[in-house]
Amino acid sequence: MANVKVAVRVRPLNQREVGMESKVIIEMDGKKTRIYNPKVSMSFHQGDTARDRFKEFVYDYSYWSVDRDDSNFTSQERVFVDLGTKVVDSAFEGYNACTFAYGQTGSGKTHTMMGSEDEVGLIPRICKTLFSRMQQNGDNGITFRTEVSYLEIYNEKVKDLLKKDSQHHNLRLREHPKLGPYVQDLSKHLVMNYGDVEQLMNQGNSIRTTATTKMNDTSSRSHAIFTLTFVQAKFDRDMPIETVSKIHLVDLAGSERADSSGATGDRLKEGGHINKSLVTLGSVISALADISISGHRSKQVFIPYRDSLLTWLLKDSLGGNAKTIMIATISPADCNYGETMSTLRYANREIGRAHV
Repeated sequence: MANVKVAVRVRPLNQREVGMESKVIIEMDGKKTRIYNPKVSMSFHQGDTARDRFKEFVYDYSYWSVDRDDSNFTSQERVFVDLGTKVVDSAFEGYNACTFAYGQTGSGKTHTMMGSEDEVGLIPRICKTLFSRMQQNGDNGITFRTEVSYLEIYNEKVKDLLKKDSQHHNLRLREHPKLGPYVQDLSKHLVMNYGDVEQLMNQGNSIRTTATTKMNDTSSRSHAIFTLTFVQAKFDRDMPIETVSKIHLVDLAGSERADSSGATGDRLKEGGHINKSLVTLGSVISALADISISGHRSKQVFIPYRDSLLTWLLKDSLGGNAKTIMIATISPADCNYGETMSTLRYANREIGRAHV
């Protein structure tokens, strides 16, 4: 699927894993990611047992971020250069784009997408570069207009993260016959520079739904979608031309197993909704990949956009000429073998390539 790029990024061991004396079971070489099964002894070298020792996957990018002193260490800047610049290019070419991170709770999704003051993530870098490019191209007779919106999907309900008085998840998702899916009454904010974007982003992040689980003290319990509507206007042969692009920057809630996260009650219900929408997202991208491979839309290929609010809302930025970038984030620790293997298989499903 030419317009989908899939990357895998492995984070450092966290304090919990260090305290458990966890071993690193991930290796990366170029585009290859290899995971070792901690339950299979390293002493076996023959037969089926040897083949069960590890599984190897090939992605568009495999990012090693475990040890800063390693020569192969992948920084936030490197992730942006490889992936974020493609999103910016797509917007200026007039196409929609969607970037999202997938992985278990506590695997580093929010760090990769949002980052911190010292290590700025993919979303802020994309926004900053977008405005920098606008300033450079403004001298060519092109005018720009950018609006942003920020929402979260929690238990399959939508909340506006940029409305100060927004206390409930009660917004409705509609579909316009020409403009596609949209959220009714979702606020849009005109931004003139990156400072405006950063302020709104911080405002929205401050009221996102989080909770403590065994896997993560500040686990994101919702999918957050930061959308930039990017309009370019110019004259061509004395005729006005306007191009509209949408960039969806998505911080997904973590996939999880109830036994690992210790989820009960509300946390268990949240986890069920999270996992259902993530499965639907995988099914949608796989269906689009099947269409891309066959070269035409087959009547037998059903794309389940409406099976979750997440995929329905992202419909106009998945498939077709849209640029879709998925970053699968994983833990290197042996104690997370099951969750990590599940993430790698999910990512492999999207790219359609594996070596076992």
